[in-house]
Amino acid sequence: MFERLRPEAVRAAAKRIAPHIRRTPLVHSPELSDIAGGDVWLKLENEQLTGSFKLRGALNALGCLTPAQKAAGVVASSAGNHGMGVASAAKTLGIKAKVYVPRAAPQVKKDGIRSFGAELDDSASDYDAAMAIAIADGKETGRPFINPCLGDDLIAGQGTVALEIIEDVPTLRSLVVNVGGGGLLGGCASLLRNERKDVRIYGAQSVNTAAMSKSLAAGKIVDIPSVPTLADGLAGVIDADGFEIGTRSLDGITTLTEEEIANAIAWLSRAHGKRVEGAGACASGAVLFRKLRVETPCAVVVSGGNIDEVRWSEIIKRSK
Repeated sequence: MFERLRPEAVRAAAKRIAPHIRRTPLVHSPELSDIAGGDVWLKLENEQLTGSFKLRGALNALGCLTPAQKAAGVVASSAGNHGMGVASAAKTLGIKAKVYVPRAAPQVKKDGIRSFGAELDDSASDYDAAMAIAIADGKETGRPFINPCLGDDLIAGQGTVALEIIEDVPTLRSLVVNVGGGGLLGGCASLLRNERKDVRIYGAQSVNTAAMSKSLAAGKIVDIPSVPTLADGLAGVIDADGFEIGTRSLDGITTLTEEEIANAIAWLSRAHGKRVEGAGACASGAVLFRKLRVETPCAVVVSGGNIDEVRWSEIIKRSK
């Protein structure tokens, strides 16, 4: 993957998507800085236009399609945020889109997908089943399948997160990202591993979505069961490409319990006034609960904020 994807692709993606995204804030976190013994910054992708970093990759992937592919329309599978990114990008670029999500996907994400005019199918039992159905649909109809985590153009778009960070913090020494299938990780690493080899990259995920950490520990791909989790955006198994991304990108990875993720969500609300979903809070929690020892200056990606109101309110109420 790193042999194919060069930093130039990330910079090209940044120019391509710039008119359609928000350059998200990078804010200093006093409490995390005290814990780490140096400056820690939060990259607030929860404040991206669709509520997550996924819009970046979706815009670049759809923007790189041929005219014939754009005319055919696209199909995607998602836990929710990628679907919102694809739906928004498709609306912006005048492309028809159909998105498959698991039936248990957060309602806020389903509503978001529909709000951008995409067709939504939420009949699948879980994330992996939604992907299988979407791939089959693409093969049957001839519509390009926009993978939620892989594809050079998509990964280059996700890498623009790291590009903005190092532009804002040129002395960056470590980066912490939330890890699911590896798209954000791969995009950021494709830039940093080529241009900033001194920056260490760490990952965080839920105990209930630990496909990457279990696979890396075993030295081979490990399947995980589909179980409920606050970090729904990190759900699903990884494939060979995802395993390669993890193997070649990460200097370390940790997992958080469901309780720790809830506490991280509550802390981000209390300390920074930010509404963050479980998948977006793991990286912050990894530093907050001292599960990682990061080098500073450090940037922590808050990757998404799309969480159902009832669930978020319950978490905040319990934490008081």
